[in-house]
Amino acid sequence: MHLLFVSSLLPDDAPSTGFEIANRAIVAAYRHHGVRLTFVGFRRPGSRPARADEICLGELAIENSGASTLRKAAWVGAAFARKLPVGAAKVAGLSRAELLGRLAEAGPVDGYVLSSVQMPAAYPFLARQKPSIFIAHNVEHRSARENARNTGGFHTRLLFGREAALLERAEATICRDAAVVHTLSEDDRDGLGLAGSDKCVPLALTVGRPNVADKGERAHDVGLIGTWSWAPNRVGLDWFVDEVVPLLPSDMSIAVAGRFDGPPPAAAANVTFLGRVEDAQRFVGASRVLALATKGGTGVQLKTIETFEEGMPAVATPQALRGVDSVPANVRVADAPRDFADRIIELVAAERAGQSLRLDGAAFARAQGAALDAGIAAGLDRFATAINTPQALVAPVGPDAIVPPRLANGLARR
Repeated sequence: MHLLFVSSLLPDDAPSTGFEIANRAIVAAYRHHGVRLTFVGFRRPGSRPARADEICLGELAIENSGASTLRKAAWVGAAFARKLPVGAAKVAGLSRAELLGRLAEAGPVDGYVLSSVQMPAAYPFLARQKPSIFIAHNVEHRSARENARNTGGFHTRLLFGREAALLERAEATICRDAAVVHTLSEDDRDGLGLAGSDKCVPLALTVGRPNVADKGERAHDVGLIGTWSWAPNRVGLDWFVDEVVPLLPSDMSIAVAGRFDGPPPAAAANVTFLGRVEDAQRFVGASRVLALATKGGTGVQLKTIETFEEGMPAVATPQALRGVDSVPANVRVADAPRDFADRIIELVAAERAGQSLRLDGAAFARAQGAALDAGIAAGLDRFATAINTPQALVAPVGPDAIVPPRLANGLARR
């Protein structure tokens, strides 16, 4: 089977964001099942040239971190002009004919894997021109709605409200047209209106890094790592800095790794912001305890998966455990700031006293990998049926489109 793997960005040799790490795991699972993939997307400025199995649509800087105010304003202007979400407008520079011409360079293909909403929202024909598999990394319209609630500025609230409405419409259309939908948590199945739909197959994820022996080197007491330029992640970090840190001892060192969109939040003197670190695994291992301070968003938290695969002690909010069925014994769950701080204090004190808190995360990693493999296999089985009977699975588009009753019920609730 030959599939086009269509994403906003071509694969990175050293993936750093949760989106890229998730794509790497999913790609490995497809290859494990013998699927031939050709990748389609844009490349970051200055990144490596496209390979023989890649179709580069051009060089494009699409990430908020590092973008100037003028550049961001241009993205918003393009989004309004094209009546698209901002993320889709960033990649919508090709005409339909131009994109189809580039896709044809791959030769005969059985269908498309559409990784995240940006490309099919910008080019809606992608979900229906051939049988397609949609990988919903998040329920984007819910995240946008959360952002609208959490932001302080009136105009920013309006912008996120517009995003939520457009993304909800785009996600509903893509889910209707796709032969298979993969979410990264059970909650996201409901969020996309696919509760009870057999076309939706949730996927587990694995970071898949080889285990590194603990050398006992500790650079800080508490570590947090993430892509803080993504608004739902930033909400959790701001909550931790504003409400949890003041409840921690002033001699407890806290290190925050990851990129920001703009300056980091104001914080106490015992908090250090490191920016993007070259070796995320080393940063994690140098922490006594990890804080998984998720307070919003959808999808699965890759930093949670990485923490558990590394066997690290951690304190996690309930939201950080999306997509995780089994919580390791060295992880504490807390939602209120006082409880979260108390659990950190307990774990750090035990670690400082020489108690061994780290576990072997290999079993967790194997279970995640096996579950991912099974989910991809189930999706491919359904997709094979779509290739043979496409009209039964891929809904036509337009006012006379026939939507399966279970999906119609989900869409009607929107």
